[in-house]
Amino acid sequence: MTHPNRPLSPHLQVYRWQITMLMSILHRATGIALVVGAFGLAWWLLAAAAGGEAYASAAACLASPLGKVALFGFSLCLVYHLLNGIRHLLWDAGWGFEIPEVYRSGYVVFGLTVVLTALIWIVAMGGAA
Repeated sequence: MTHPNRPLSPHLQVYRWQITMLMSILHRATGIALVVGAFGLAWWLLAAAAGGEAYASAAACLASPLGKVALFGFSLCLVYHLLNGIRHLLWDAGWGFEIPEVYRSGYVVFGLTVVLTALIWIVAMGGAA
């Protein structure tokens, strides 16, 4: 039995975006991206195991501009997902539930994601010897 005057359940347009909402969505999206990246990692490992020509082809693909963008995105997703997972583990331990701490830890995760990803790429590109 339906009620014609019943309100519709709220949708994303109703809610005001908050950092907690954004971080939850990004955690799920980065998890999906990491699954896709794991297939790429498996492809690279299989190419390395197959020998010279297969590995050279895989290495050339990853060294291309599109390959570097994919590797950068994978590393960004990996760092964010790791840091946000640690944040969730701290919540599981009972730390950081007050609203100011939730927001502060969210901004810390975003900031550290940028810094650590940049450091990874500086070291990987040979900038910090």
